Order: sequence, then structure tokens, then C-alpha cells
Amino acid sequence: MIKIVTIIGARPQIIKAAALSRTIREHFATDIHEIIVHTGQHYDHNMSEVFINELSVPKPNYNLNIGSSSHGTQTASMIKGIEEILLLEKPQWCVLFGDTNSTLAGAVAAAKINVPIAHIEAGLRSFDKTMPEELNRIACDHFSTVLFIPTLTANENLKNEGFCLDNTKPFSINNPAVVHSGDVMYDNTMFFTKVANEKSEILKKLNLVPNEYALCTIHRPHNTDNSSRLTNILNAIIEIAESTNLQIVLPLHPRTSHILKQSNNQKLSEKLHNTPSLHIIDPVSFIDITALEASSKIILTDSGGVQKEAYFMKKPCVILRNETEWVEIIEHKTGSLADADPQKIKEQALHFLQSPPSEFPALFGDGKAATNICNWLIQNTEK
Repeated sequence: MIKIVTIIGARPQIIKAAALSRTIREHFATDIHEIIVHTGQHYDHNMSEVFINELSVPKPNYNLNIGSSSHGTQTASMIKGIEEILLLEKPQWCVLFGDTNSTLAGAVAAAKINVPIAHIEAGLRSFDKTMPEELNRIACDHFSTVLFIPTLTANENLKNEGFCLDNTKPFSINNPAVVHSGDVMYDNTMFFTKVANEKSEILKKLNLVPNEYALCTIHRPHNTDNSSRLTNILNAIIEIAESTNLQIVLPLHPRTSHILKQSNNQKLSEKLHNTPSLHIIDPVSFIDITALEASSKIILTDSGGVQKEAYFMKKPCVILRNETEWVEIIEHKTGSLADADPQKIKEQALHFLQSPPSEFPALFGDGKAATNICNWLIQNTEK
């Protein structure tokens, strides 16, 4: 049996970890022993613990309870805590997901003490190094022993950075493997859409008609912490709601909610809450957000994960950023980049409402990414 230490900390990682943990529990329980470390990067109950419980992720073996602070302070605290656990547990692999500060901290801690890293969702690039996520994902890729890529575009990104795609055993940080596993998020979408259809009451609770509302999510600090950008995005959402009579559901991220309560945003907050066709709600569970995505007419978001989920569910997506790591969505014209430009947001939303895309090619695997990952780890770990 091999031992892996899985690092989670933010909502997207909890979701991705659910696919891997579920697959280990159901198919590889005698082959893989998983130790889960929660850094505490997302410390809000609705953003973390609820997701762990609902997605049936095993209770973390360790919780560092790091909480919110500056990038440097937060990451440094995580590195210290993760290193101590890795030295104690002595795993064959440190498994990391995506591109958060927890990812970077896990990569630094593991690489420094020669614990091989398996990076799930490797090879993604937005080509904007002003984004903390871009720096995190690049660093993690270059510290990894195996890079599990979700798409062929990721393959090209790594090739262009000098990675050899044909390395052979023995694999190491100096001789890494690049493995096209597919996307664990697609695994989850296939699994949890069925669960959401059976269990979620959110549409009934909000009195929503399927395919007659939009879903909007805003959470990135680049948008929420910039007053001008946040005002532009929210004003555009309000104008779409008023001009189309389209119901719009906006679950408010704790960061966004906190900023809207500040005195300089009082008028915007009042306008937002007084728009009849806008449903301003607290963060919802993964099952409920899945149900909202699956039954929406269009999605507007700055979330990388939600962009993909929109694609999986064949929904057009207006991306509230000026770039995306999921370039396939743009290339296949199922999504568009609007940034925080209110005119672009309105125009692109209206375009998709009038002419929704009809073709969503299978770009993210066959829904068996977690199985592919487990099989590779078992076959390529020295006993």
C-alpha cells in the first residue's frame, strides 16, 4: 500500500479532492492510504466545512487553521505546518491541486525535503503573472515529479516551457512525468449533477424556473478588492436584470459581502438589493450551486472552476476577467472574456441569450480522471 498526503485549503481544492477521495474509497482502498491536510486557507464555515461534509471528503487528519492574512504570512505558515506533517507521515507522494496559496506552500514544503509531488490540474496558464494563481501553478509544476494534465492545451503549455513529454522511469523532480489524466472536475460534475437533481431544493426555495435565470459568481480579489471593477461588474449585472427581466442569482462570497458593507459602497449595495429580479443570497452548498448551474440559461463568473462547470453543463459563460487558463472555452466560442467592462458584459450576455452555443466538444476527458491518477500512482511508486 502506498501513502499519499493530500493538501486542501480552498473551496476548489475540496471539490477536486472529493473526486480523488471517493475513487480511493470505492476502488483503491487496499492500494492507497490517503492522509488529508486542511491548511485552513478558506476558514469560513460555508466556504469550507460545509463542502467537506456535503462532498463526503474524509475528515482531514490535520487542520492547520491558518486563516486569512497576507500572501507571504499565510504561505509561510502553511509551509511550516505542511513540512512538519510530511516529516512525520513520510508519504510516497504529496498530492496538490490547482493554484492556490495552499498549492504553493505544499509544493515548497515537499520539494525542499524531497517528497515527490503529484500536481493535479497541471499545465494551465493564463499568461498573466500579475495573478497570484499563475505564479502558484507555474512554481508547483516545476517542483513536481508527475504533472497530471486535464487537457491537451496544458500539454502544449508544458512543452513550450521546456518540459519533456516523453520522459521514462525513474521519474523525479529532475525527470518529471507528464500524464494526460483528464479533468477531475468533470468526474465530479457527472457524479454530483445526479445528486443535485435528487436532493437540491434551491430552485424551489428561490422560486426559479429552469432555463429562465442567470447565475453570477464574483470572488476573485482582483475584482472584489478593486472598487472600480466591482462597481462596473455589479452595475452591468443590474442593467442586464432590468433590461431583460431575466432573474439573476448572485451568491455573495464573504469577501464581496464584506466589501459591499463598507460606507463607500452603500449606494451600490442598496441598488443591488433593491433590484427586484436579482436574488442576492449567501454562499450555497456545492450541491445547490451544481443545481443552479445545471438549470441556468447563462452563467457570468470570474471563477475558473465555474467556467469549466458551465462548459460541462453546456451553458454559455461570460467570463469577468481579461484572461482565462481555460482557453478551450474561448476557442470553441462557448464563453467570452468581458473583463470588468460593463458594456462588454452586457453585450456578451445579450449575445449568448439570443444565440446560445450548440456545440460543446468533449475536451476534458471521459469522467475517469481520478481512476487514471490512482492507477498511475500505484504503477509508478517504488514499493
